[in-house]
Order: sequence, then structure tokens, then C-alpha cells
Amino acid sequence: MEALFGQLFAGLSLGSVLLLAALGLALTFGQMGVINMAHGEFMMAGAYTAYVVQGAVSDAGVSLLLSIPLGFLVGGVLGLVLEMTLIRRMYHRPLDTLLVTWGVALILQQVARDIFGAPNVDVKAPSWLSGSVDLGVAQVPASRLFILVLAVVAVGGLSLVLARTALGRRVRGVVQNRDLAETVGISTRATDKLTFFIGSGLAGVAGVALTLLGSTGPTLGTNYIVDAFLVVVAGGIGQIKGTVIAAFGLGLLQATFEYSTTASLAKVAVFVVIVVFLQIRPQGIFSIRTRSLA
Repeated sequence: MEALFGQLFAGLSLGSVLLLAALGLALTFGQMGVINMAHGEFMMAGAYTAYVVQGAVSDAGVSLLLSIPLGFLVGGVLGLVLEMTLIRRMYHRPLDTLLVTWGVALILQQVARDIFGAPNVDVKAPSWLSGSVDLGVAQVPASRLFILVLAVVAVGGLSLVLARTALGRRVRGVVQNRDLAETVGISTRATDKLTFFIGSGLAGVAGVALTLLGSTGPTLGTNYIVDAFLVVVAGGIGQIKGTVIAAFGLGLLQATFEYSTTASLAKVAVFVVIVVFLQIRPQGIFSIRTRSLA
């Protein structure tokens, strides 16, 4: 029983990491149609933010709590600058955004090497996240439990913003019909910028969370960007609830495969499952409902 629960939690833990990485993409890619290959580098920026904050604040617990909003701000500002300088010229041209943001990603990686050096750096976890937490049926790592809670809070906050606020209504209106949104007085440019800021800021939060799992380096984001896109596509373009289900589903699936194989084979098996699933249901788990004439 303990082994089964441990494996289940490992899948949920991996799913929470994928969810944090993919949540911002659900906005920038899923709802705005921008293939942002620099999203992983915004995660890297959030991780380095945690490293810099820890250098300034000696208390590891305080530095972590400060790093989360600061990581959101750093990632959001980077995304906002990218949107205002390049992306704004390329809406409805997704392949162009892919190529341009890939170049931006390489530039950001080199900037990180120039500032922090090529070797990876470590961010010390606070004492209250070291060790394990006894949940009765099994011991689970405290750091991964924290990431799981952080992912749930991030999803809840984003869902609340999109469903209950004026910003959320503007975002949905611009996504569904940009021209009609403009005719009713919605500033689509302001909405685009704010949406990209939020999506990129979530990448920064994901980067801060990843410092609890390992070292931080210039190529941190490349380890997660492909998986993040797979989560968004499998969940359904522009569907937050689909992103959540896909992230935890893929995490549990990979943990199940890893139980009987190696990590590399498990990743290949998960990729094959996603490909087969998308052949059967190319729109993903959920799709945007539209009214059209037959």
C-alpha cells in the first residue's frame, strides 16, 4: 500500500511540475496562438531570480516566499517586452513566432551564461521543506508537496481571474472574436499585453518552484518546454481545465511506466501515448465550443 501511494504521489508531483510549466502556455499559446519557445527561458529567469534573492536574503524561507512574486514579475516583464517588440507584429503567424522566439531563447541562455556563468548553481531550500511529511499511508518529500500546493493555488488563481474578473471577460472576448471585441470598446492591444504578462509571469513562478528540485542553469527551461507544449495540446488548445487534467494524467502515466522501466523509456512511452491519443482526438481532451452552420 505504501509503495502504491508513493508511486501515485510521484505521478502527482511530476504532474504539478508539468502543470506549472504549462499553465502560462495555456494563455500565450492556447488562447493567443503564439508558439513561444522562449517560455522555458522565462522559467530559467524565475529560477535565477530565486538564486539572486537568496544571495540578498539570508533566511531561506523568507527568500523563497519573496522569490515567488518576484519571479512572477521578472517573467512577466520579459514576456511583456517580447510581446511589445516582436510578438505584436506576428499574431496569426504562429510559425514565425516559433522561429523568432527560438532565437530569443538562445539569446537569453547566452545572457544567463554571461551573467551567472555556465556551471549550474544551487538554491538552498528552507528548513521547513527539507525531509518528508508523514501523510499516514506514506512519507512524501516536503518540497514536492509544496510544489503541488503551489500548482493548485496557481490554477485556482488563474481560473478565478478568467472567470470572475473584467480582465477575464476581456481575454475571453478577444480570444473568441477579436474584431467584435474591438467594436464594443475592448482594447485588444492592452488585453494582449496583460495576457502575455500573466502567462510569462506564471513561467517565472514555475522556475522558482524548480529550484526546489535541482540545480539551476542556463538550459533549465529546455528540459520542460516540449513537455509543457504536449500538455497544452493534449488538454485542448485554450482550455485551462484540460491543461490540468493532461498535466496530472501525463505525470501519473510517466510514473507508472517508470515503475517497470527506466526514465528514458517511460518518456518515450508517454510520447507514443500522446501521439496515439491526438490521432484519435486531435482537438485534445476539451475543445472550444462554437456555433456554426452545417
